Amino acid sequence: MTRKSGMGLGSLLLAGAAAFAYYKYSKMSDQQKRDLVNGLKEKGKKFYDEKVPESVKDIFAKKASAADGFTHA
Repeated sequence: MTRKSGMGLGSLLLAGAAAFAYYKYSKMSDQQKRDLVNGLKEKGKKFYDEKVPESVKDIFAKKASAADGFTHA
């Protein structure tokens, strides 16, 4: 059996979830949006601190310090 459409059920569900998330975000107050973003930042920093190996952190630190020293003419 062949698919007649290039879009599968998973793609349709993903698009629906994205649309619903956008709708919910658009209805949030400014304070709720700030709280959401701050919560995600905290979780991201915690994940980075706990799960990312030191060798990878060192690579990012070297790139960041090299970018800080770069100046535009």
